[in-house]
Amino acid sequence: MRLATLDNATPDGRLIIISPDGHHYAEAPMATLQLALERWDSADAELRAVGDFPHRLDPARLLAPLPRAWQWLDGSVYPSHGALMDKALGIEPFKPDWPPMYQGVSDTFYAPLADVPIIDESLGIDFEGEFGIITDAVPMGTSAADAAKHIKLIVQINDWSLRKLAGPEMRSGFGWIQAKPPCGMAPFAVTRDELADAWQDNQPNMHLRVHWNGQQFGNAHGKAMAYGFDELVAHAARTRNLVAGTVIGSGTVSNPNYREVGSSCIAERRGIEMVDTGAIITDFMKYGDTVRMEARTSDGRSPFGVLEQKVVRP
Repeated sequence: MRLATLDNATPDGRLIIISPDGHHYAEAPMATLQLALERWDSADAELRAVGDFPHRLDPARLLAPLPRAWQWLDGSVYPSHGALMDKALGIEPFKPDWPPMYQGVSDTFYAPLADVPIIDESLGIDFEGEFGIITDAVPMGTSAADAAKHIKLIVQINDWSLRKLAGPEMRSGFGWIQAKPPCGMAPFAVTRDELADAWQDNQPNMHLRVHWNGQQFGNAHGKAMAYGFDELVAHAARTRNLVAGTVIGSGTVSNPNYREVGSSCIAERRGIEMVDTGAIITDFMKYGDTVRMEARTSDGRSPFGVLEQKVVRP
């Protein structure tokens, strides 16, 4: 099952169910995705019972599947990305025995085809291609063994970053604030059964293809995570309850053979250049630049649809 949110001039939009062919939709029995998540056990059956899709889908009218959330937590669980980022940002490596995670802004997730306003072009504008999950309510202290059942939907995310601010904020010992604008989200949130073998061991078993200004930049595979999403949920819930509608990200998708498959963010490419040549060649994004992200399964399906955004002046 694939779900989306139609812009109806309200902050949370109108929840819709996408037809199998991806070109039509039906309005859901409940108004918003947040309402569905808060009573998922019954809502799931109601959503699946819809069998008629009378409306033609216009992708330009879609918001993020969850336009605003109670909580956004982002991990960093691709080891090759972490190593390259330490090099690019000049940070002393820190290797904890738990999944690194921060809490970011959650009151806005940009629409999949939205223009994204950035306050200053000189701040090192970067995209970060990620996978993510959305949970129902998770009790405090939930183990990794029990966490998987709380993963209700899988999403694809662009975690926008301002790299010139990231290093100083990290070195301060506190979390990111200015370095992390709102994220973008691909149009469709999907259930695990929709992905079939493209979801294995609570990890995305598919590629994430990234284009920057029309040129392919990366095609990393999602199943290189040091921790699965079940472990990320358990980590986040160790000392607190997670409300229904919590969004958790994987961090930038990255593979050890990054020279072959490319990267899912510019900072990683710059880290590669530092490792290979001792000098950075690639600049960050400018106003008018576009980034396009689309996950692809081994049989060619595009489960989350296309996320394509342009950087603009506020």
